[in-house]
Amino acid sequence: MIGIVFIYFVGKKFYTLAEEKHKKKWLYAILGVLSYYFGLVTGGIVLGILFEIFMPGAIDSFNEIAFGFLCIPFGLLACFGLYWIFKNAWQSDEIIEPNDFHTENLE
Repeated sequence: MIGIVFIYFVGKKFYTLAEEKHKKKWLYAILGVLSYYFGLVTGGIVLGILFEIFMPGAIDSFNEIAFGFLCIPFGLLACFGLYWIFKNAWQSDEIIEPNDFHTENLE
């Protein structure tokens, strides 16, 4: 259930960013959700490997729900990273109009 809430807010954040920058809204909303799942899977693999290295056999008896909660920060971190990349890349696309400058103070 908590995953659905994360998916909604992640998709909405990417959707509004794409809308502000006049990009394809649904494409970037789906990319944001996919980045969340990519982070979850990658975090799960990394945590599983680390558990097996430092506590051999402990992953077999580990609670799956608790393990899922441990993977959430990885998903959110991947999401935030992709959002930051898009936001910074699209800032350079903004066009500055000549009327935006205050020329009266230059004299």
